[in-house]
Amino acid sequence: MQGKIVKGIGGFYYVHAALGGMESRIYECRAKGIFRKDNRKPLVGDDVELDVLDEAQCLGNIRELLPRRNQLVRPAVANVDQALVIFSIVSPRPSFNLLDRFLIMMGQQDIPCIICFNKQDIDSQGEGAAFCEIYGCAGYETLTVSTREGTGIEELKCLLKGRTTTVAGPSGVGKSSIVNCLQAGVHMETGQISEKIQRGRHTTRHTELIAAGEQTYILDTPGFSSLELFDLEKEQLAHYYPEFAAHEKYCRFGGCAHIHEPVCGIRDAVAEGDVSRLRYDNYCLIYEELKNKRRF
Repeated sequence: MQGKIVKGIGGFYYVHAALGGMESRIYECRAKGIFRKDNRKPLVGDDVELDVLDEAQCLGNIRELLPRRNQLVRPAVANVDQALVIFSIVSPRPSFNLLDRFLIMMGQQDIPCIICFNKQDIDSQGEGAAFCEIYGCAGYETLTVSTREGTGIEELKCLLKGRTTTVAGPSGVGKSSIVNCLQAGVHMETGQISEKIQRGRHTTRHTELIAAGEQTYILDTPGFSSLELFDLEKEQLAHYYPEFAAHEKYCRFGGCAHIHEPVCGIRDAVAEGDVSRLRYDNYCLIYEELKNKRRF
């Protein structure tokens, strides 16, 4: 039988396996000792082969780890297809510097991002549409939603269908409400094991995948307030601003930093409104941070 690890605690791994039709079950499993011998640690998100030891008690053993498509370090999870980053339009207002940092971090790991701006129902100034335009022009999938009114939730579900998505965002933006909406109407038989892993209870101590439909999983991660970019050189930063690419050919100097150079296609594009001033200002702040970081 094949399944996906949705949670791991204290040497036990909880594997979600489809049994046919809409029926599925979560099995409590141990991993074979050979994985430790080979220095292979099962991760949440791993696709596995398992042997069922006791169907009634939903007990099994993980026999084989199937090949990983990718692996994230923070959070420690495998086989992520995309990231959903959630900010509110207002109350609180979004930190675009924080948003850009998250996009860079996911870009370093080749994980596509969807940007979701919540609280559309209290967006009296229509700012959400402007935010979507800024990041849409940068090449990202964007949308606005309202969990209170249900606006945009079905569109969001379509973007997540059939994929494993890591969900992140700062506190107070309605992330938990969106995750709850994404699970609404999903009925999966998980047996008594669900009580052991406290399925449905919000916790930030363990990485957990939540089944949100057939072959659809969401990974709810703790809220973040800051992100430090590691292993990134200042010369690499422009690569993670994809809207810069079309204008770099107009820079006079090779390796242009797009900060103070006299002839710069990026700075000209910002002045002409072809590149967002907001995004460019964030680029400059992060560039200076990377320039001044300590070397050990």
